Amino acid sequence: MAYPDKKSEDEPKVPAGSALSSITNSPPIAIFAYCASSILMTVTNKYVLSVGYFNFNCILLAIQSLVCLLFIQALKAFGIVKFRDFNASEAKKWFPISVLLVLMIYTASKAMQYLSIPVFTIFKNVTIILIAYGEVIWFGGEVTPLTLFSFIVIVLSSVVAAWSDLSIAAQAAAKTSTEAVSFFSGLHIGYLWMFCNCLSNAGFVLFLRKRIKYFNFSDLDTMYYNNLLAIPVLLVGSLLFEDWSAENVAKNFPPEYKNTVIFLMILSGFFSLGISYTSGWCVRVTSSTTYSMTGALNKLPVALSGLIFFDTPVTFYSVTAIALGFASGVLYSIAKIQQKKRNEQTLPK
Repeated sequence: MAYPDKKSEDEPKVPAGSALSSITNSPPIAIFAYCASSILMTVTNKYVLSVGYFNFNCILLAIQSLVCLLFIQALKAFGIVKFRDFNASEAKKWFPISVLLVLMIYTASKAMQYLSIPVFTIFKNVTIILIAYGEVIWFGGEVTPLTLFSFIVIVLSSVVAAWSDLSIAAQAAAKTSTEAVSFFSGLHIGYLWMFCNCLSNAGFVLFLRKRIKYFNFSDLDTMYYNNLLAIPVLLVGSLLFEDWSAENVAKNFPPEYKNTVIFLMILSGFFSLGISYTSGWCVRVTSSTTYSMTGALNKLPVALSGLIFFDTPVTFYSVTAIALGFASGVLYSIAKIQQKKRNEQTLPK
């Protein structure tokens, strides 16, 4: 099947100079929207995973995808929005991206079970280095000295964050050896999931940008296919890797928490609408690296939310790691501004 260079006829035709077009093609607005959605989604998932005993990560993600899918389908049915109808050939070529998306979100949810929100958000930004050099290879991107320095600060913040966890474990060891062993064990598992998340995150973002350009997808097209194709992958993953024994189901949905857990799962689905839409939007109007670096700029409020709402221990190392992470985001922003000015000066007049 040949793919047209222009947008599908099912998509809304927005005049190029209209206010709506200016908003939907504005990098700052897209970055702000993604940043706000990312903060809300991270805190929501952490809260859901912290209620009682919950390990049905795939089911949680499947419900979030289903809520997103039903919501945009309802909007389409009422004529509020427009996006492409399902196409088997497009779905087949988009499927690897949905698999990477599921791996990215699943490994993130597993990492959050073992790591604090500050540590999780800081380590997640190490992925930016992989994405930046992936852009150099695939899209002819450039890594300037100041950009490279901002990456070094990110790595340093990750090292400090890890040291924060180790210092907490050392305090636990002073109390009981059993508690310390349990902490270290969970920490190692958390870092393993975080490593897997970095790889899947980089793969998803780079392939997403490549495919969006290839198909010329709108933001709603991207959202539609991502959620539609993710649901079967998540259900199969749940059946294969999650414990569906009566005992484990009872632990996940105890009588005293059952209604609360179900309500939070559905509510998180509505919160995931934002991150589902703004991810594709941000990648489309910026670069893969800028999309990922946005995580560095939203790191401070996300990490602070962990210190405020989830009783994450406040230590010198944890605060320093957050500050370094924020500084890396500022350095990257300055580097991109300088790079943009340099490119404008070299353009032929």
